[in-house]
Amino acid sequence: MTPIPIVYSPDYLADLQGHVFPIEKYRLLVERLEEEGVLGEVVAPVPAEREELELVHTPAYMDDFLAAQWTPRTASSEMALTPEIVRAFLWGAGGSIVAARLALERGGPAMNVGGGLHHAFPDHAEGFCYVNDVALAVRKMQAEGRLERAAVLDCDLHQGNGTAVMFKDDATVFTFSIHEEYLYPVKQRSDVDVGLPPHAGDDVYLPPLRKYVPEILEGHRPDFVAYVAGADPYAGDQLGTLELSFEGLLERDRIVLGGCREREIPVAILLAGGYASRTEDTVTIHANTYKVAAGLL
Repeated sequence: MTPIPIVYSPDYLADLQGHVFPIEKYRLLVERLEEEGVLGEVVAPVPAEREELELVHTPAYMDDFLAAQWTPRTASSEMALTPEIVRAFLWGAGGSIVAARLALERGGPAMNVGGGLHHAFPDHAEGFCYVNDVALAVRKMQAEGRLERAAVLDCDLHQGNGTAVMFKDDATVFTFSIHEEYLYPVKQRSDVDVGLPPHAGDDVYLPPLRKYVPEILEGHRPDFVAYVAGADPYAGDQLGTLELSFEGLLERDRIVLGGCREREIPVAILLAGGYASRTEDTVTIHANTYKVAAGLL
């Protein structure tokens, strides 16, 4: 086993007022890894600060979000907006920054038990996302001079539309998204998009991943990868129908994380979505991602 730092705080949790996002999966994942005796170093994050948030979001949007004000810029979200939710999002975004920094400092993988909120745009919320921590982690590391070139490998059920917009026409950041095509959101243009039909399953999903991941890592030659490792392509997910098996999702993780390992590219793993009817299935998928990163699976 290779010790993998994991970034987590109880401050990631908030009352989402009945929203479908199973935020308790963060706590349950840490507990699962601890119970199984595979939990590595747990690193406490710090909440993202306004100056950092404005690396990817407009001041006007941050005025509204930080004040928990319901305006056209925040009301485009599908989630409630309360001071408690604002606080949780700031902690989660800070965790993605810390995970990226740890990955770069240690030259390997690090996981944020949170993050991957890839739908937020520079000037407004979208989906369940208020802060695009994926773009924030990359921009913060660039601002600190820790990297020049990055790649975002987004394997969530949904396209990383906000991330695509944030890095549009930026040759330093390559964006890749493999997702269900005929599903939320309205698609934006990533550098490479693989939109799959309903009921794709493992046999349709995995071949393009095997093709594009090596091409991106060899062709773009990133100093860092942000891996958006959503659990929602799973067959038991309530929001989509890509219908990957547990083994298919494991192979997905092996392709992405193995590709980074072979090329010695630091990678920050961000959990993103996961809405299985049984939350324990979502936790199992995230735990498996951690175990692949740690060389256990």
